[in-house]
Amino acid sequence: MMNHPQTPVYVIGAGLAGTEAAWQIARAGVPVVLHEMRPQQMTPAHHTEHFAELVCSNSFGAKASDRAAGLLHEELRQLDSIVIGKADEHEVPAGGALAVDRGVFSADLTATLANHPLIELRREEVREIPREGIVVLTSGPLTSAALAEDLQRFTGMEYMSFFDAASPIVVGESINREIAFRASRYDKGDADYLNCPMNREEYLQFWQELCNAEQAEVKEFERESAKFFEGCLPIEEMAKRGEDTMRYGPLKPVGLTDGRTGDRFYAVVQLRQEDKAGQLWNMVGFQTNLRWGEQKRVFRSIPGLENAEFVRMGVMHRNTFINSPQLLEASLQFKQRPTVLAAGQLIGTEGYTAAAAGGWLAGTNAARLALGLETVQLPGTTMMGALFEFISSASPKHYQPMPPNFGIVPQLERKVKNKRERYGKYRDRSLADLRTWCREVLKLSVAA
Repeated sequence: MMNHPQTPVYVIGAGLAGTEAAWQIARAGVPVVLHEMRPQQMTPAHHTEHFAELVCSNSFGAKASDRAAGLLHEELRQLDSIVIGKADEHEVPAGGALAVDRGVFSADLTATLANHPLIELRREEVREIPREGIVVLTSGPLTSAALAEDLQRFTGMEYMSFFDAASPIVVGESINREIAFRASRYDKGDADYLNCPMNREEYLQFWQELCNAEQAEVKEFERESAKFFEGCLPIEEMAKRGEDTMRYGPLKPVGLTDGRTGDRFYAVVQLRQEDKAGQLWNMVGFQTNLRWGEQKRVFRSIPGLENAEFVRMGVMHRNTFINSPQLLEASLQFKQRPTVLAAGQLIGTEGYTAAAAGGWLAGTNAARLALGLETVQLPGTTMMGALFEFISSASPKHYQPMPPNFGIVPQLERKVKNKRERYGKYRDRSLADLRTWCREVLKLSVAA
């Protein structure tokens, strides 16, 4: 029989990721110290002292398992996630989404963890990463200033804590390759960009639509802490500076020729490959604060993107996240110190369910380290595995937070054109591979 360790694992932050991590560690028979600075020190976004407080929507996303969020729910159910278990228990009607009574949900999780004999709660700010022992960092996008400074010292890197404007990401299969062409400016290096060309009429129409599009509301505490960078201006702000501003910026056509025809253009929108497999493409220079519906409407007017499928919309908000591809393994361990792990928005995943998923993996691996077992990585064909593979292997230079989506999972052996059918096959493969992994790696039996 395995001897259970006496030295606790330290979990810093009791959001969704920290709550899940602490529970999985305790379930494994390992003692946990769970640190949460609220209510002694509140954040601008939180209103209660409860764990896993949902500060924005009360929705965990689509329930259907052939949707990215729904598949993540189902994977976490198979893995006995406490966060998804409580979400199911406190579900409220929300059409096709998994939504919860947020107050009851958070209060129940808080009470459940507080009553676990292996979980010690400490209501205090952690100002430094513990120098010894096993630590799980789940302090979120509103990490306290002192801990953020220590994290910078620990990683030796400046990490992002600013008014973050990120570009939309498009599924490669949805880009019209009869219009978009591959090329790099002045033919330097490989043809690593997809280019969507515009004539003068198309450009002026796009410019006018962009100038008139409706922007998303910015929260007051984010507005007060905003830092704008000229090199990272929202595309709509750039458009408002003048008719030709974008043509001398990210839409400049200079040095770009369609090798198929020899044509040159009035303006060109470039898309940069986001992942190793070339399934995701980032709209270069299209940081934006437009409402999501407006983004889809305006950006689909770009030639070649008329049927664009967006896996992440452009966003602008205060955000704090580390450069995970440079710092983390797919097991969520820091490369420089494998006994420190991280999860949640701090590592650049987006969404409630993704935070819980990261908490599950970081907590599971922290417990395995404490028990003298090898850490694990999830199958890359699962939504969880694909997400953590992405955040550990994306381009460090251009890294931005990523929500769960089917664009990051490995493609099927046989191409399926119908999107719903394709997503259903992704789901079937994921759940089958997860059951096998649970049986062979975790030595657990999971019902089909």
